[in-house]
Amino acid sequence: MPINIPKNLPAGEILREEKIFVMEEDRAQTQQIRPLNILVLNLMPEKEKTELQLLRLMGNTPLQTNVTFLNTATYSSKNVSKSHLDSFYKTFDEIKHRRFDGMIITGAPVERMEFEEVNYWEEIVGIMDWAKVNVTSCMYICWGAQAALYHHFGIGKFELPKKCSGIYSHVITDLTVDLVRGFSDEYVAPHSRHTSVSIEDVCNHSDLRLLSYSDEAGPFIIQSKDTRHIMITGHLEYDATTLADEYSRDVAKGEPVDIPVNYFPENDPSKTPKNTWRAHSHLLFYNWLNYYVYQETPYEWHYVEDTIEFHI
Repeated sequence: MPINIPKNLPAGEILREEKIFVMEEDRAQTQQIRPLNILVLNLMPEKEKTELQLLRLMGNTPLQTNVTFLNTATYSSKNVSKSHLDSFYKTFDEIKHRRFDGMIITGAPVERMEFEEVNYWEEIVGIMDWAKVNVTSCMYICWGAQAALYHHFGIGKFELPKKCSGIYSHVITDLTVDLVRGFSDEYVAPHSRHTSVSIEDVCNHSDLRLLSYSDEAGPFIIQSKDTRHIMITGHLEYDATTLADEYSRDVAKGEPVDIPVNYFPENDPSKTPKNTWRAHSHLLFYNWLNYYVYQETPYEWHYVEDTIEFHI
């Protein structure tokens, strides 16, 4: 949260130059506080696991947050019960009259398909277009990031020679950007995907900036220059054992997959992996909710009280 200081305090200018988040007292006194309303379009097959992962990260801030889960109307998930979806999820028609402070679009197990071949692609496009007017800031994860880059910025994806799966080291291109405030110069994060996007295409696009990348896994954190779109090509939200579960699933299916790199102790799948990215996961979501949602969203938006609510 910001430091509240007297207006025109000389130290304020130095703090701003050092990218310390300060707010002058006259602005602080006029701020009205209400819960943030976040929409989560959950496209992951194991929805309940993804719900927990995202709620854990959004819940670890001083901000009060209401979360509404969204499901596609054009496709019914086979890995979660209908009663769960009926109880806890909305369809777009049920929420399109509302405005939200933030939206997350998750990954989806459709990355090897062309975007237009995905049976709910038109619905996703409609939601992304609606969000331009009705959502303050959007975060897109893995396939969601690729979908946003393709739809909003015309950057396509390409299939990798083999699955990118494991824990990879990343660097930050500009530590003064609020989204990566507090990040280490170098940190690790999980990836799990068969496709990627060109780092050159991202860097050469006039409306995008690359904030973090891996020499092995490629571009990782990408932000639109208007800061309303944040694309994360990996899975900082993953639990310690998520990649292990995916590896065991693929092996059971007989798929030719390699052991996730830099993941299992001594590269032994029988040993329990450790979560070495947790701190940066929490930091990314905290920075997004604070700087790009809470500090930017209008106060006067009208909301219907039909969300799951949790308090810190």
